[in-house]
Amino acid sequence: MQTKGLTGALAVATAWLALVGAADEAPLSAADKRAIVEELGKALEANYVFPDKAKTIAGTLRNHLQKGDYDAVRDKPALARELSEDLVAASNDLHFAVGVDPDWVADYAARQDPARAAALRDKDRAGEARQNFGFAGLRYLDGNIAYVDLTHFADPEPGYDAAAAAMRFIENGDAVIYDLRYNNGGYLEMAQLLASQLFPGDKDQELFDYYYNLDGRRVERGQWVLPALPAKRLTGKPVYVLTGSTSFSAAEWFAYTLKKLGRATLVGERTAGGAHPVDRKPVGTDFFLQVPIGQIRDPVDHSDFEGQGVIPDHLVASADALAVAHRLALAEIVKADPAKRADADWLAPELAAHGQPSAAALKAMTGRYEGRHIDLVDGKLLYTWRERFRLALEPLGGDLLAIEGVRDFRFRVVRKNGKIIALERINRDGTTQSYARID
Repeated sequence: MQTKGLTGALAVATAWLALVGAADEAPLSAADKRAIVEELGKALEANYVFPDKAKTIAGTLRNHLQKGDYDAVRDKPALARELSEDLVAASNDLHFAVGVDPDWVADYAARQDPARAAALRDKDRAGEARQNFGFAGLRYLDGNIAYVDLTHFADPEPGYDAAAAAMRFIENGDAVIYDLRYNNGGYLEMAQLLASQLFPGDKDQELFDYYYNLDGRRVERGQWVLPALPAKRLTGKPVYVLTGSTSFSAAEWFAYTLKKLGRATLVGERTAGGAHPVDRKPVGTDFFLQVPIGQIRDPVDHSDFEGQGVIPDHLVASADALAVAHRLALAEIVKADPAKRADADWLAPELAAHGQPSAAALKAMTGRYEGRHIDLVDGKLLYTWRERFRLALEPLGGDLLAIEGVRDFRFRVVRKNGKIIALERINRDGTTQSYARID
């Protein structure tokens, strides 16, 4: 069953963007505001996952109205912002948002018509296709480590082919890194599909257990590892998930569940803490309420991370998470196969944290060497040979220099009495070749 109500909320910053809309020319009257707050309260009480809290929160909004807290608000977008802030403050749930979008409200009603609903689905599919259904980047890192950059979890029905292609792309990796640092959530069903690749298909394994409200009735369901997939499974291979403070909703669940099941190592920052599935509900003819409609629980101890976030195994700045996970993956690969240690040792300088040399240090490396020369252009070292080929050099620390686009050798500047006298080529197989400085 595909339930659009189980889409994850947008990241907080993105959600706020939804609040802006064309302001009406006429300011909102007191009666308008009262009607909106009343309609919002009804939508909240009918759909919020916690009915008792819903009544309290709805009462809080009415109290704000009665105290005149919205008196200075003149237009709909401003009222939406105020109501959103008050909802989050009253519930401590970042999923809540109120927006102004009369087109969406009209589309919501139109979806009751099968022909109109089909046209809207085609429109949604086209929008997702332009984003490649969330798969922003697929590549192999040095050491045969598959990397998946996923911006959100798309509906797997239209996004299935993209997901299948991504799953096949990574199936030959010795390890896999899922980058969810900037993932705002989405469909839990896509998370189920991708996570299924990490487990055997011949035994039952639950991934998510949850319930939600659907048109006034309570639905309980669990999501399990799928028995058939469009790609090879990655059972037994190391898995790393990168997290950040903007990882939200379904992205958090993907990370949290894999950690609880002992299937992935999390690297990065504590996540935002939005555990509840959400849906949008119309409020009047212009507003919508984004409201948590259910509760998801992990399959181990039936807990969640609402308001707390998911804590990684390795707490590092999100900007450094990929390099750290890459190092961890290489170490795990070597542990499983010591014959691959040479590759890990070769890559270590590129993955190690190192500061940028000073302008004076970079200038000292410039000059002519046998058959080649190094120049400093716009603060970057450029390596030229045969007066035709030119590539950038990247300092790796310890006088080592990586060459743009080259993986099988690097350079090291050779010093004598503090003066650079040669450029040494260090090949990946350990052999070297020296080029004397001639200027």
